[in-house]
Amino acid sequence: MSVTPHQHRWDRAATAFDSADFVHRRTCDGLFDRLEPMRLEPTRVVDLGAATGTATALLAKRYRRAEVIAVDSSAAMLELAKKKRPWFSKMRTLRADARQIPLDDHSVDLVFCNLLLPHIHDVKGLLTEVSRLLRKDGLFLFSTLGPDSFAELRDAWQRVDDRPHVANFADMHDVGDAMLRARFREPVLDVEHLTVSYRSSESLFADLTAAGARGYLPNRQPGLVGKHRFQTFRDSLESEATNDAFGVTLELVFGHCWGGGVQLPPGETRVAASSIRHRT
Repeated sequence: MSVTPHQHRWDRAATAFDSADFVHRRTCDGLFDRLEPMRLEPTRVVDLGAATGTATALLAKRYRRAEVIAVDSSAAMLELAKKKRPWFSKMRTLRADARQIPLDDHSVDLVFCNLLLPHIHDVKGLLTEVSRLLRKDGLFLFSTLGPDSFAELRDAWQRVDDRPHVANFADMHDVGDAMLRARFREPVLDVEHLTVSYRSSESLFADLTAAGARGYLPNRQPGLVGKHRFQTFRDSLESEATNDAFGVTLELVFGHCWGGGVQLPPGETRVAASSIRHRT
């Protein structure tokens, strides 16, 4: 598997990832909370976009009889994941593109996917691949970011220029539609909002860099922003501070659905109103 610039970014982030990405841990905990009532006895589990394997190790402890596979495109991340393998578990690592995973059709009972979707530009391709992997009645459990995420950064940049600097994340209704089109059944989604406070833009950018969350905007224009414009952006962001701190909003979307759905005709969407919920 060749190494892309995208994978290089994750390789560079691997060492500091666990210490910086507290949001990843927060959504991981949220997914395990939602997994608790599910009655599953899986024989094969995939942690898709496993990063350093924190969730993979927890899944291996939870499902001790199952083969638990950490799948990620970053070799450096997977090297760290190997060190978290619990004793006597069937945990292993697999380096692969999330859209082309070398596992048999309908061979997986649970796909666990924590905050991978915001970094995937071809979401349709990823969902198609997960649908291929899941057995009938297999579970796809995931978290992603909604369109309210990083609203403060987006607003600050708009005071500088009209170029895109912050990714536009999919609305959860669109995510639900995409699930049905990929032949999943009964999608259920809910949303939580998290506000993270920072005392300086430097600390925000340090966290984003360490978590591998900078530089992946799909329609980003080439070239440097320039010192003056970047300073103007920082000043605008920090001008919103209250008590010497400014907030950054994250819209955390959690969802699950089941494998074995029917293929919908082009242009047709079926979403039960009861399947989309909000949390306060």
